[in-house]
Amino acid sequence: MYIIDDDEGAREGLANLLASEGMASASYASPQEFLRAWSPTDSGCVILDIRFPDESGLDFQLQMNERGIALPVILVTGFADIESSVRGLKAGAIDFLLKPYDDGHLLSAIADAFEQDASRVRRERDQANLVDRFATLTLREQQVFSLVVRGLMNKQVAAAMNLSEITVKVHRGSMMRKMDLRTLADLVRASERLIEMRLLADVSLNSTRRSR
Repeated sequence: MYIIDDDEGAREGLANLLASEGMASASYASPQEFLRAWSPTDSGCVILDIRFPDESGLDFQLQMNERGIALPVILVTGFADIESSVRGLKAGAIDFLLKPYDDGHLLSAIADAFEQDASRVRRERDQANLVDRFATLTLREQQVFSLVVRGLMNKQVAAAMNLSEITVKVHRGSMMRKMDLRTLADLVRASERLIEMRLLADVSLNSTRRSR
């Protein structure tokens, strides 16, 4: 849990509330102070005031997105401002709370943020595992992968790669084992995720060039 607020009393009060709920927290007087301490492995959520003497919390929320800081954000402020709340929520904030905020409402927002961040961590872990498995494939196996997910049968893959159908079956079986996939549907889903990460598109181009 990361508290970013220039009001020392607000930081201490919030830290005490979180501690009473068994949650550890770290407090920062400014977004720049948080940035100096932030690590890509950090998880949890950020409770961010929207006003600081020299910068805007809403602008920093956008900077977090640009920097790839994917921690969920709960925005807080001492001033009711519909325009700011709409802007913050559109940028992805979990909630926008007016000080002094209701403890129950805040804790509920934190629970939602933790759930969202846990999903992000699982998704990133699964993606990393998928990338690692894909990296174990030989070039031939990557090419077979690319052609199979296009809907080509083994005979068609063999013709495209100028290989025997038996050789294609061997490469395909090895590829499926290395990728820890059981069905064609699993393969298609894996390919969609690799395409999103811009890994399979390059293989598709290589496969096309080499099959000509």
